[in-house]
Amino acid sequence: MRYGLSLPTGGACGDPRFLVELSTLAERSGWEGVFLEDYLWYQGDPAIPTCDSWVALTAIAMRTTELVLGIEVVALPRRRPWKVAREATGIDQLSGGRLILGFGSGDRRDPGFSHVGEEVDPRIRGERLDEGLQIVAGLWTGEPFSHRGRHYAVDEVTFRPTPLQRPRIPIWVGGGYPNERAIERSLRWDGSCFYRREGGHLTADDVRELRGRAGDRPWTISVGGQPRRDDWDEEREQIGAIAAAGADWWLEWIEPADRQAMTAAVERGPLRVA
Repeated sequence: MRYGLSLPTGGACGDPRFLVELSTLAERSGWEGVFLEDYLWYQGDPAIPTCDSWVALTAIAMRTTELVLGIEVVALPRRRPWKVAREATGIDQLSGGRLILGFGSGDRRDPGFSHVGEEVDPRIRGERLDEGLQIVAGLWTGEPFSHRGRHYAVDEVTFRPTPLQRPRIPIWVGGGYPNERAIERSLRWDGSCFYRREGGHLTADDVRELRGRAGDRPWTISVGGQPRRDDWDEEREQIGAIAAAGADWWLEWIEPADRQAMTAAVERGPLRVA
């Protein structure tokens, strides 16, 4: 199992330079990945400074050499899929093929939807997410591509250059487990990055259920999104159970705090299990 950090994009991390500092420290401290959030206003509070995830990842790609880079998750229904395809390709190239993208439909309570006239109906957002993923993946092939759907239309176009990773940049799907639609959507792509709808991260039983549904094909399960427990032995026990159940990534959430506290949390490195 691999160990990554889930970093906020608000508060002290509203400064992309600080996110770069944390990411380079993470690489030196033994973490294997850094995954950012995707907000226009951090957690819905306009008073909190907020960083653009794509800008930060671009800078991180240029300052690191081994870290896997990602977003969990891109709220695709409020973005133009072709623009996302182009931005992601650039970061994949700059990083030497280290990008992973989680996608979701977004939270309708997020002012990045509700306050700027974006669609808040969950059914329509789900439709846009499915169409958008087809467009992003279709463009990344580098072959002539067109699309006619309910929400998007793309006349035939060839998208070059393609991402370095083939057949594409890995696509994970996020959402509230056990939402059946989200699970089915994730099984059509390359992996999952779910959270539990009632709170907390997935359990070992949840991971076993997902692994069984995915079958023998390569399919990534990312678990995490919670801060480290005070009891590190208890935390290791939980991580070990998740690993034994078949998870591929454990992501530790670093809560927004002052710079010194966040730096110390990154520098201590991951709690690895045998």
